[in-house]
Amino acid sequence: MMDRRRMLLGTLALIPAGSMTAARARAALAPLRVASVKFGSVNWLLETIKAEGIDARLGLTIAPVELSNNQAGPISLLSGGSDIIVSDWPWALRQRGMGEPLKFAPYSATLGAVMVPAASDIKTLDQLAGRRLGVAGSGIDKSWLLLQAYARKTLNLDLASKATVQYGAAPLLTEQLRAGSLDAVLNFWTQNVRLEPAAFREVVSMKAVMAALEIDPVPAFVGFIWKEATQAAKPAEIAAFLAASEAANAVLAKSDTAWDRLKPLVKAANDIEFAAVRQAYCSGIVPAWRDADMKSAEKLMQLLVSSGDSELAGAGTRFDPKLFHVANA
Repeated sequence: MMDRRRMLLGTLALIPAGSMTAARARAALAPLRVASVKFGSVNWLLETIKAEGIDARLGLTIAPVELSNNQAGPISLLSGGSDIIVSDWPWALRQRGMGEPLKFAPYSATLGAVMVPAASDIKTLDQLAGRRLGVAGSGIDKSWLLLQAYARKTLNLDLASKATVQYGAAPLLTEQLRAGSLDAVLNFWTQNVRLEPAAFREVVSMKAVMAALEIDPVPAFVGFIWKEATQAAKPAEIAAFLAASEAANAVLAKSDTAWDRLKPLVKAANDIEFAAVRQAYCSGIVPAWRDADMKSAEKLMQLLVSSGDSELAGAGTRFDPKLFHVANA
């Protein structure tokens, strides 16, 4: 069966925004509530969908649900406050294991890194022993668990016990690194790209960690997540949204005009930072989920469980391919 998203994307350019066809399509599709943080990257995508008229051409009505932070997304979805959020698939997999069937489609493959001040003497992970390391999120953050697995494999190092670890919100950790109250930070890409290139440098990227752990290809950790119940009630709306996201990302991958329009939302300190944000976002644009991604995701989940992810292991979570929205399936 032809994938609905591909079918909608293929007809996207054929429907003028003001046509009767688009008007009828709008009337046929119910609003889709999409949650996003006000100045987060998902909001850049939604703004592009609207500004380029992609939603109008697909007859799609997006009702934005503004979140105060990323942690509010899962609450919004599970409580019925939104139809689609952006979060990581291991969380969604755990929810399926607990009886809440969710679906996942990839959004971004951009990963974070361990960052230090440029003048720091820290060159490798083993030099974090006895140092103050900030970790965005909590002790079960997926990147943190994988970094620990990497340290054990490559350095025979128990990073959690050797470093003085401080967990916290990503923006706060960035400021603490700038202020010198932390020696290093494992942070999200959205924060790392805002660190001045002349003043900070990367010790190890999560991309390098994945390579060392023999995860190839590297599947997107972060994606759009919705309930199977929403899929049943709004199949055309979900398909239209995924098609609109793909079309908007195709614009963002090449359009200077589209990014100029986003400057007030990106809130970069200067043109260098803005260029770094743009490059990082575009490098994370991914195609639909493939069989190879599925195999990598299963291997990653096994690593996360063996690395001490109590949320996954404690819930008895099993890898479930039905979570992943696969193109042409």
